Amino acid sequence: MVRVRFAPSPTGFLHIGGARTALFNWMYAKAQGGQFILRIEDTDLVRSKPEYLDEIMDSMKWLGLTWDEFYKQSDRFDLYRKYADQLLAEGKAYKEGEAVLLKRSLDKEIMVDDLIRGRISFDISFFYKRDENNNVVLGADGNPVIKDEVLLKTDGSPSYSFACVIDDSLMEISHVIRGEDHISNTPKQIGIYNALGFKYPKFVHLPLILDPEGGRMSKRAGATAVTEYRTQGYLPEAIVNYLMLLGWSPGNNQEKVTMTSALKTFSVKKINKSGAAFSIEKLQWLNSQYIKEMDTVQLAEALVPLVAAQYPETKIQRPELEHMAALYKGRMNTLLDFLDWTDFIFNDQVNFEEEVKSKHLSQDMRKEFDLLADRLSTIGDFNVKAAEETFRAVVAELGIEAGVLVHPVRVALTGKAVGPGLFDTMVLLGRERTVRRLREAFK
Repeated sequence: MVRVRFAPSPTGFLHIGGARTALFNWMYAKAQGGQFILRIEDTDLVRSKPEYLDEIMDSMKWLGLTWDEFYKQSDRFDLYRKYADQLLAEGKAYKEGEAVLLKRSLDKEIMVDDLIRGRISFDISFFYKRDENNNVVLGADGNPVIKDEVLLKTDGSPSYSFACVIDDSLMEISHVIRGEDHISNTPKQIGIYNALGFKYPKFVHLPLILDPEGGRMSKRAGATAVTEYRTQGYLPEAIVNYLMLLGWSPGNNQEKVTMTSALKTFSVKKINKSGAAFSIEKLQWLNSQYIKEMDTVQLAEALVPLVAAQYPETKIQRPELEHMAALYKGRMNTLLDFLDWTDFIFNDQVNFEEEVKSKHLSQDMRKEFDLLADRLSTIGDFNVKAAEETFRAVVAELGIEAGVLVHPVRVALTGKAVGPGLFDTMVLLGRERTVRRLREAFK
C-alpha cells in the first residue's frame, strides 16, 4: 500500500511551499488508494511552539488535507534512544561526550533513485570535514577526515535524519515526497538506513517554488503563510488548484481543475524537474473564478466574518448581504475586495476617489441632482424598476442624455466610477440615503 507523510516542524507557520508538499503527498495517497500521515517533527524543544502546531493543523484542515494517522516525534524519544543503544551495542555508533554519532561507511559512492530525477549519485567527499575556509581536514595518516552523523544530541533529542529514518521505516512510508532542498539529507539518511538494516522508501524530491524572476521565493513574492492568504480573502479551493499546477499539469492546458478530475491522472512521475514560478496575479485570477461560481448564499456566509470584523456595528441583515454578494461577486478577486467595493454602503460618509470626484463632480449639477432627489423621495416601493423609471423620467424632463447624469450620480452615491447597475446601487443604499447623498453632493 502507498503510505506517504507530510512532516512539518512547528517552528513557524505553514507556508506555501510546505502546503504544496503536503498537497502532492495527499494527492498521491488519494490517487493510489493509499494513506496520508501527518507527522510533527518537534524534536527542537526550544523552537517548537504550540501555536505553530495549531496553525499548521488548522491550515491543513482549511485546505482540505485531512490525514489518516497523526504522530508527534516528541512522544517517541524513548524509541530513538532504543535504536541508538542498539547501534552502540553493535559497534556501528560511538559516543563523543553525551552525543551519539554514527560510524560513517567509507563507500566511495552513494546512489539514490529518485522518481522525478532518476539516479542521483553522491561521492564520499560529500562527508569530508572542512575547516572555516572550506578546506578538507586531513587526519594524521594524511587521509581526509570523515564527518560522522550525529544521532542523538547532548540533550538527548534525536537529530533530524535519525528520527526521520526510524519513523519512515516503522510507519512503513513507501514514498518520501519532499522538497529538493532535502536532497542533501538523503545520503546521510541512506547511511542510517544501512546501519539499521532498514529498507529504503522511494524518494521523490519536488522542484522548488520560485519567484517570478526565477529566484528563491521571498515574502514579497508570495512566500507567506497559508493563514495570511486566508485572511486576505483567498478561497481554499483556489489555493489548492493553484498549488497543484506548480510543478504538475493535468494536460490540455487546463487551469481551473477540480480535485476529482486531478486525482484521475495525478502521478508523481509526471511532476516537472524544474522549479515553478509563483504568480500572485495567476492566483488572484483563479480565486476570482471560484468566487464567480460560488453559490450566492455560500458566498454571503464566507463574507459574514469579514464584514463583522470591519463593521462590528453594522445592521445589515443576511438577505441584504446576499443581494450585495450577488451584485459584486463578478468584480471580486478576493473576498476582501468586497469590503473595498461596498464601503459606501456600510459607512455614513462617502470616501471619494479624488481623481474620480474631480472628473465627474467638477461641474455643478445641483439643479439636476435636486430634481432627481425630489422625485426619488416620492417613490413608495423603492425597487430597481421604480428607481429606473423615475431616473429616466427626470432625464427626459431635463432634456439630457441618460449618460450625462449616470456617472455623476454613481460617484455621488458610491465615490467610485464603476460598479453594478446604478439602480441596483440605489436600492442597496435605500431611498433615504440615496436622496440625502444627492442633496449633499455639491455642498
